[in-house]
Amino acid sequence: MPAEDTYAGGLRKVARVVLLDPADRVLLLHGHEPDDPADDWWFTPGGGVEGAETREQAALRELVEETGITEVDLGPVLWRRRCSFPFAGRRWDQDEWYYLARTTQTVTAALGLTELERRSVSGARWWTCRELEQAHETVYPTRLAGLLSTLLDEGPPATPVTLDTEIV
Repeated sequence: MPAEDTYAGGLRKVARVVLLDPADRVLLLHGHEPDDPADDWWFTPGGGVEGAETREQAALRELVEETGITEVDLGPVLWRRRCSFPFAGRRWDQDEWYYLARTTQTVTAALGLTELERRSVSGARWWTCRELEQAHETVYPTRLAGLLSTLLDEGPPATPVTLDTEIV
């Protein structure tokens, strides 16, 4: 899900957060096309790197803006993914890094959304791995249930796993 309203094309550097609570539930945001709420999906918090910030800084900033959660232990990069998708009338090409993070803070408040995000993000929900496995909703990355199950069973990978490129 794009974070900035100013994306002008090219490969966008993105930091995403796989945020787990003490019960190993993952936090996902519910997004949709700005003009078509029926065209919806779930996705991890995160967004584009701004200016000279690092991906770690971008991950933490985006998490605060999109969820209000500030009490976070940011861990390693779990996965890397290239993706391309249409959204809000343009194509977005992204190089995404997914960071593991843990928190005990489970109440969310999206207080720092951009204008585009206010028109396209309709909430947040904590999901168990089982709920994700049984979900009929669209979730990005598409194999998140299996990836989360492996993460919870085996712990973080020694080096980031490169996920299949997703082109929508």
